[in-house]
Amino acid sequence: IYAKANAAELPWGEIGVDVVLECTGFYCSKAKAQAHIDAGAKKVVISAPAGNDLPTIVYSVNEKTLTSDDKIISAASCTTNCLAPMAKALNDYAPIQSGIM
Repeated sequence: IYAKANAAELPWGEIGVDVVLECTGFYCSKAKAQAHIDAGAKKVVISAPAGNDLPTIVYSVNEKTLTSDDKIISAASCTTNCLAPMAKALNDYAPIQSGIM
């Protein structure tokens, strides 16, 4: 466990970290999460919505859109992770006309 105010100071490269699960709520943008890459991590998964400049991936909905070039991604919100798989399954069976989240 590490406690650093600046993620760029973390030893990710030294200890061979492949993926950082960014769950602090602070590094919720591509620019901020880049600090983990700068520290040596190969990839970062942000556990929150992160803006339009990053892919947002929800498992069982659109994970097949990931590419090896995606270094930083958003895993969406907890609400989206709950609703989207159910909505996709329902929409695949009977197209949804409209909805409110």
